[in-house]
Amino acid sequence: MEETLRKLFEDAKNELKSADNMKTLEELRIKYLGKKGELTKILRGMGSLSPEERPIVGKLSNEIRSEIENMLTSRKDDILKKEKEKKIKSEYIDITLPGNRIDIGHKHPMTKVLDEIKEIFLGLGFSIAEGPEVELDYYNFEALNTPPDHPARDLQDTFYITKNILLRTQTSPVQVRTMEKNKPPIKVISPGRVYRSDEIDATHSPVFNQIEGLAVDEGITMGDLKGVLNLFAKRLFGSNTKTKFRPHYFPFTEPSAEMDVSCFVCGGEGCRVCGYSGWIEILGSGMVHPNVLRMSGIDPEKYSGFAFGMGLDRITMLSYGIDDLRLLYENDLRFIKQF
Repeated sequence: MEETLRKLFEDAKNELKSADNMKTLEELRIKYLGKKGELTKILRGMGSLSPEERPIVGKLSNEIRSEIENMLTSRKDDILKKEKEKKIKSEYIDITLPGNRIDIGHKHPMTKVLDEIKEIFLGLGFSIAEGPEVELDYYNFEALNTPPDHPARDLQDTFYITKNILLRTQTSPVQVRTMEKNKPPIKVISPGRVYRSDEIDATHSPVFNQIEGLAVDEGITMGDLKGVLNLFAKRLFGSNTKTKFRPHYFPFTEPSAEMDVSCFVCGGEGCRVCGYSGWIEILGSGMVHPNVLRMSGIDPEKYSGFAFGMGLDRITMLSYGIDDLRLLYENDLRFIKQF
């Protein structure tokens, strides 16, 4: 039995030396030291030994078990070390290689144009005012000289939530709220989202963006309005830009005018962008109607003011030569990445 034990030890030692992975090592542990392993099978025959031989064989078997366990542990450490080295080598990073380019987001074209417009008016001493998109009928219409029976209401297809609450159709209500809360002098612009019940096509959307401006003080005239907007157009479209004003009608301004700029694509010579007229309409404007000043708590006998409004979407389309409004809202990266 002693010879059998020593042979078992030699066999185990040789097999453990050649084991090169954890699965094989575990199989060898079970083979030699498991409940049904080789060592257990041999020890079951100890009953046939004499009382003098049993202690000797028992001691030898314990020594062999201990040696095999030590070899298993040592071999396990070697295998784990080699696996770790192999993993480290396979995951090696050459830090001298150029890195992969990471795409960095950038501003939407409308945001870029809005920032440019804000910068121009902030430089002219205007501040930025904001107001709610869910608005009262009073601020959206009545306080802007458009009572319930006024025909101008038919020009705007409005989203009503209740009889007196609606989604604002313009950012002009911000002007009224500003005049109610502040005493002149007032100089603000109010950019924001507005809503009208429109079909979606290349030039129309039920949701779009406006920027409106307001200046109220003593002695403000139409000349001040033209001077500010002329400077704005030159800053936005180029120093050679020309402007012209055409009479128009808005219920909240009197007199009212629409402003055209010389086509910044063809320089006024005539092209597809300007419809071969040499001019592009960009905004509406006028002197604040006395009724609007009066309803906002400002004395029209002492103060006067001008107001203007433009579509941010239209200005962006003109600035970048975009011919379909839907492109600004669909967030197609193939389009957005061009800017």
